[in-house]
Amino acid sequence: MKEAVNPYLPSWEYVPDGEPYVFGDRVYIYGSHDLYDGHVFCLGDYVCYSAPVDDLGNWRYEGVIYPKTADPLNSDGSMCLYAPDVTVGPDGRYYLYYVLDKVGVTSVAVCDTPAGKYEFYGYVHYKDGTRLGDREGDEPSFDPGVITEGDKTYLYLGFAPRGDNSRSGSLLSVLGPDMLTIEEEPVLVAPGIMNKDKGSFEGHEFFEASSIRKRGDKYYFIYSSVWMHELCYAMSDSPKGPFTYGGVIISNADLGINSYKKADVPGMYGANNHGSIVEIAGEWYIFYHRHTNGTWYSRQECAEIIHFAEDGTIPQVEVTSQGLNAAPLTGKGEHLAYTVCNMFTKEPELYIGKPGLPTVKERLDEGMEHPEAFIANVVDGATLGFKYYKCEGISSVTVEARGYGNGVFEVRTSPEGEVLATLPIENRNIWTKVTADIKLPDGVYAFYFTYVGDASSLQMRSFELN
Repeated sequence: MKEAVNPYLPSWEYVPDGEPYVFGDRVYIYGSHDLYDGHVFCLGDYVCYSAPVDDLGNWRYEGVIYPKTADPLNSDGSMCLYAPDVTVGPDGRYYLYYVLDKVGVTSVAVCDTPAGKYEFYGYVHYKDGTRLGDREGDEPSFDPGVITEGDKTYLYLGFAPRGDNSRSGSLLSVLGPDMLTIEEEPVLVAPGIMNKDKGSFEGHEFFEASSIRKRGDKYYFIYSSVWMHELCYAMSDSPKGPFTYGGVIISNADLGINSYKKADVPGMYGANNHGSIVEIAGEWYIFYHRHTNGTWYSRQECAEIIHFAEDGTIPQVEVTSQGLNAAPLTGKGEHLAYTVCNMFTKEPELYIGKPGLPTVKERLDEGMEHPEAFIANVVDGATLGFKYYKCEGISSVTVEARGYGNGVFEVRTSPEGEVLATLPIENRNIWTKVTADIKLPDGVYAFYFTYVGDASSLQMRSFELN
């Protein structure tokens, strides 16, 4: 066993829009598939990873489970596979629901096992055979979320951006036992911002990323709001609704968190978000994604433990480096910089994409089997945060950096806290370690590294506590 970190998949993997499920004694993650330095979203085939429910630091690559050319509408591979979802049908088989990026219909593939080779099965359609999305007045399919109970499958679809009056929100259709035929036609369950009647969703209207889960006798509809960076939830006693807005579960910009910073200040560069909740070995987690490479198109999966209040509500949780570890990481030893969970400069930015800001990047050098990940564009005033770590007997801190920089890293356990160590940085073309003493009583800490000085291409690979 090894400790889990965020992102929990390998540093060179990009599987966003995660839908986690426990099948048997393993947890499986299904999502779209970005590429590093991609020019648009979702360029890859569907892949799957799984891990033992009692060892969430060891994820196994299950391979390509569905290539984008498998859909008859995409035999030339010119369209991308957008975010999918999976459900177990009444026949015990696994059904994969997805949408291609340039058509408005919902496709379905099927497999006998959770992570085998899925085969194209058909398109969701009305009783007369017309495909959902093709009938006049239909809204285009987008981001399917599915749950099956008995011989009925509840399919949630929708995309509702600001300014588009043709999109209403998330729409629910009820499918029959064949997993394709609509028995109950689409009805609105979560309004978008252009709806006149927003109800309890006012201020956090539905944007995209429909997902549905059941806990006890309550149904949780998880979605991305019009702010994009936050995953919200709504609750109901029925999969058909009505759903009542509950709150924000997580923001990949940490907006709303009022502990280590003010609630209205971003603690990370955010952008779109998509994920869901799942129970693993008695604990519940929220799965979400973060952005790398200074763009929206290279997203990586993360997760955090969540806790339910007595009334079933979910308090917002902050982003961390520990993620699925669900407890502070072991402080002593090396920690790779790509596990950064807070990143900001003197003037915080809410959304990723502004040129020249710190970001996680990767590079494949000669002799490497896999690319190496690190933080690039470390500029004057950049703060890089990692949390949380259980520290015992720590007396020194080390930073490994390279590139052109002439300044210091100031080490704190909170962004505005006392400087506990200062690490001088000089121009170096190779990874170089710099060590300083640190006085740190035993306890649980976050670590913030703020760079002060000149820099034009400074990068950080890791830090060590000893």
